Amino acid sequence: MSVIALFAWLATVSAGLVLLIIWIIEYDPEFQSAAATRLPVPVISLHAFLGLSGLMLWVSYLLLGRQRLAWATVCVLGAVAVLGLVMAARWIGVYRKVAAPGPSLTRQAIVPPERNFPLSVVIIHGVLAVTTLVLVLFTALGAGLG
Repeated sequence: MSVIALFAWLATVSAGLVLLIIWIIEYDPEFQSAAATRLPVPVISLHAFLGLSGLMLWVSYLLLGRQRLAWATVCVLGAVAVLGLVMAARWIGVYRKVAAPGPSLTRQAIVPPERNFPLSVVIIHGVLAVTTLVLVLFTALGAGLG
């Protein structure tokens, strides 16, 4: 189960990178007064940093087999999940409020960068994140029993 959690985590990171790249491409500080992002740079950065830090902890757990590393990973994933839920809640507001923008070259209105996130990628990222969290938690619980 621990290796499956690793692959789920890698898939989650991949979907998250797609969202991050879209956000970076669409983010323009000049137009932030017209269509300010609802996802602050520090929150996105901390979410990504903690997610990658947790991944490194998980790899360390897989290599060393120390139960403390598994539980540290669960704690870090908890913080990542809270930040992710906060961003998801803020994104839903933008997604519902702002009309679909269309391609960048033909766009008439300025929209927040996160409005360009494909719904399918957001859902896939969230489902994979929950799957990863559950697998890591079950692995940590199993390591504690064994």
